[in-house]
Amino acid sequence: MNNNIHQLHLMAAKPERLIIGLMSGTSIDGLDVALCKFAGSGISTKLTLLQFETVPFNEDYKNEVRSVFSKKLVSLEKLCLLNAWVADQHAQIILNCLAKWGVNTALVDAIASHGQTVYHAPQSLHGYKKFPNATMQIGDGDHFSVKTGILTLSDFRQKHIAAGGEGAPLAVYGDYLLFYKEGENRLMLNIGGIANFTWMPGNALATNICSTDTGPGNTIMDAYIQQHFEGKYFDEDAEIAGAGIVNEQLLDALQANNFFRLPFPKTTGPELFNHQFLDRALEAIELSEINHAGIMATLNRFSANTIVDAIREVTQNVQDVVVYTSGGGMHNALLMQNIREQLPGFCFETTNSLLVNPDAKEAVLFAVLANESIAGGAIKITGNPFISMGKYSFPL
Repeated sequence: MNNNIHQLHLMAAKPERLIIGLMSGTSIDGLDVALCKFAGSGISTKLTLLQFETVPFNEDYKNEVRSVFSKKLVSLEKLCLLNAWVADQHAQIILNCLAKWGVNTALVDAIASHGQTVYHAPQSLHGYKKFPNATMQIGDGDHFSVKTGILTLSDFRQKHIAAGGEGAPLAVYGDYLLFYKEGENRLMLNIGGIANFTWMPGNALATNICSTDTGPGNTIMDAYIQQHFEGKYFDEDAEIAGAGIVNEQLLDALQANNFFRLPFPKTTGPELFNHQFLDRALEAIELSEINHAGIMATLNRFSANTIVDAIREVTQNVQDVVVYTSGGGMHNALLMQNIREQLPGFCFETTNSLLVNPDAKEAVLFAVLANESIAGGAIKITGNPFISMGKYSFPL
């Protein structure tokens, strides 16, 4: 037997595994690094989050990734170069974190790397009938494994697409394995650049769970701030949006997009919700004047409304719903206020209540996917392919 396969066999049989989960989202602000200890798999999975840190990206990294991010026309040479370079940057961050935490690399069983999304293209967005759903994350797994000396699983989204999905959201699997609770109606709401949720009624089987993107979370708000306020990357404490008045005409134009009428589950990205999306809405209504604060207030309400509309659709006639929030958007007090006010009777918590740092949740969920790929089985959830995902890259 090949030694790598033999070691993988032994790893799968271990009572516990240490797996590092990584997440770098569409905001391109930093790499989430979660050191997780797993016992068991499937619905018997036991997770302990041992360490977590978000390591900010420097300006050079942000500029290089943005040169190819979410653009139809890019330099093929640059994309090729970045595939290895991004992996090298992320791998070094892992090594730095392990050194800081005093953890020997030999103790880590695997790395679960989400990679850096540069383009997400579900068929509903690209519109070419002969081409299927597609997505691309860069940061090659072999570069991870060679530089760190740790088995690396990467490129999780491709299996989801190959099996008939759209490559997102993948949170449904980890949400179900870690957070499903019989007797409690749970909605796991993650607000990153794009907002998504997993709806898990307390009387449901795995086949009744719904997971979907809802539309923009922070993406258009962040893009607007970066375009118009030099040196700022987001609307800290909703200071700008909070000083503005929602423009109902602009809000209606933003909400008129056909994406919001597509059935669940569905996915999207900054490829749709970007500067041009806002510009088209502004042109359509021919506003004579609107200031930055007014636009930001409207964008904030737009994200909130589309999240709320989707939640209402899946929770019809269900009482006692608990919404567990995570992601950067949960720190936007105005956004959360706009959501809560439209969902009276809903209870709002963060995943801290479930013993998972809400900022670490997405990185943790990719570690769950790696644990399942190594030691788990196949779990079928409505609208989602079987759970075994991730390409293996063995160290030298």
